[in-house]
Amino acid sequence: MRLGISLLLALLLGIAGAAPAVADIDDYASYEAPRSCHPQPRAGTVVLGRWVARNYGSGYVGYARRCSKKDGPTSEHQTGQAFDWSLDAASRRGQRMAARLMERLFAADGRGNEDALARRMGVMYLIWDDRMYPAWTGFEPEPYLSSGCKTRRRCSATLRHRDHVHVSLSRRGARGLTSWYDGRL
Repeated sequence: MRLGISLLLALLLGIAGAAPAVADIDDYASYEAPRSCHPQPRAGTVVLGRWVARNYGSGYVGYARRCSKKDGPTSEHQTGQAFDWSLDAASRRGQRMAARLMERLFAADGRGNEDALARRMGVMYLIWDDRMYPAWTGFEPEPYLSSGCKTRRRCSATLRHRDHVHVSLSRRGARGLTSWYDGRL
């Protein structure tokens, strides 16, 4: 009888609006500075880049870049952890496509997990249209200016990320080791 009352109370509390339990989900990715060159994109990076192009528009998706032996990697592109998705920030279409992607990445799931898809994918940060959306701040947008630019006015559309969306993944995300990749690799 005691078990029946506990169960009844739990059900009543659930009906009365108690918050649902938050399911296990990947943590927000921390910043991981590029360490070693890997000129080919990692498996998770390719799968995610193709998923973005297929679901949000088939703009060019670029992946890896070579490293110089002297300097080592300075970008996640050089470690196989990043891709660029071509969009034009000056066009309504480009703005809508980027907004649709970010709405989905940063939405809460049915269990109340904030930024659920981005966390499951291992997104470390996203840069688009002079803004950076870093995981370590809960993907809150912040102004972005490339270190290669002195001012926005004298900076190219590419360095301002106005002609593409840049997506950097954690090492685990790039390797396809976060929960979103289960069954995709």
